[in-house]
Amino acid sequence: MIENYGLDDIVEMKKEHPCHKAKTWKIIRMGADIKIKCQGCGAVVMMERREFERKCKRMIQRAERSEETSAEE
Repeated sequence: MIENYGLDDIVEMKKEHPCHKAKTWKIIRMGADIKIKCQGCGAVVMMERREFERKCKRMIQRAERSEETSAEE
């Protein structure tokens, strides 16, 4: 389980998507639910945050955060 993840980060899930094109996903929405997009076929999946944290294997790439975004946090 990964701890610090954010919008536009690329993550690897424990199970591969049925398209078999990629094991990586991009986080496209965050809130109580998290929406992720398959980097292979573009399919979008929405799941509860708890389920996402359980199914996520590791962080592949962090999104570049602008100075404006980091100042707001």
